[in-house]
Amino acid sequence: MPDSLSCLHVVASLHPRAGGPSRTVVQLADSLAGVSGMGVTLLSQGMPNEPVVRPKVKGVDCRVREAILRQALRLGLPVRAELTRIGRQKPPSLIHSNGIWLPVNHWASSAARQLGVPLVIQPHGMLEPWSMDHKALKKRLAMALFQRRDLEAAKVLVATSDEEYRNIRNLGFTQPIAIIPNGIELEQEDSGSTQPVRNAELRTVLFLSRVHQVKGLINLVHAWAHVQPARWRLQIAGPDEGGHLAEVMHEARKAGIEACFDYIGEVDGATKATVYRNADLFVLPTFSENFGVVVAEALSHGLPVITTRGAPWADLETYRCGWWIDIGAGPLATALRQAMALSDDERRAMGERGRAYVQRYNWADIARQMADVYLWVLGQGPQPDCIHLN
Repeated sequence: MPDSLSCLHVVASLHPRAGGPSRTVVQLADSLAGVSGMGVTLLSQGMPNEPVVRPKVKGVDCRVREAILRQALRLGLPVRAELTRIGRQKPPSLIHSNGIWLPVNHWASSAARQLGVPLVIQPHGMLEPWSMDHKALKKRLAMALFQRRDLEAAKVLVATSDEEYRNIRNLGFTQPIAIIPNGIELEQEDSGSTQPVRNAELRTVLFLSRVHQVKGLINLVHAWAHVQPARWRLQIAGPDEGGHLAEVMHEARKAGIEACFDYIGEVDGATKATVYRNADLFVLPTFSENFGVVVAEALSHGLPVITTRGAPWADLETYRCGWWIDIGAGPLATALRQAMALSDDERRAMGERGRAYVQRYNWADIARQMADVYLWVLGQGPQPDCIHLN
């Protein structure tokens, strides 16, 4: 790889509560920094004293520009100013914009145009049907004003699954699309110090994600009320967005099952790993995911998984490590019954198949694929297999 190749990743927020990209973009940047000859700059913004997910690799030039007024963040002004500074100093070989709709992403697209460098856009699920229907009027207006033009200016779009690729094509975008999954920091089996803490009487179903309406928690409440499982509890972990937790617990109280629910809040790092290890089954009853990193994380911890066809995880059934079901409380109730009817040994066997399967989501391999896309975009390498031209 040429020593001069440099990529600038732009993302609106690295706050831990900003959703999956706040972590996956950082992990990709860390892994790209390990590719020989690759210079990596990560640009974002935030308020003073707010938490930030930072790279672990010193080779990543991480710039989180701060604003005193939150309105300045909404307008993407700190990122815009830093893009101007970067352009005056040493422009990158290319700009990789993570996400769409926000001013930050528009400034990234504008900077690529002004600097004459290739633009790569990774929508991170923001062009999925559910997302397009959510606040649809605002998005139609944004698409007409600037977003379609920005997307069409990208030399390559990046999708994380075949389903996301098809949904992008269905919106009329014709340029090359790279299908590259997200990676995960793979859980390593250890030999003794952190064995799962099992309750002899209770088994645990874990939901770990944002507590947001797109995640389908109301369907999970209704399914749980229908199944009324004995000796099982539901543990909910993740940040509460927009007060949705109150809606979920209201439904649980109406159904008389509030006592079965255990909300433990946001978890990360070693605490998150422990929560995964102490569970017996993972559920993500989502309406829409472009990838679903938590599914891969759960598999890496040896958990069988139940998720919906709103997430691109048909391989759960292919590799016999979970259930891939229609969206709704009825199909979810059926899958829960089936999973809970298995013995502990049968669930563990499913989990071990999942642990073996998910090794393919190694960040080092994914970074190498992304680097190959960059080289191809810059005319310095052959077309990678992950590129789809039509």
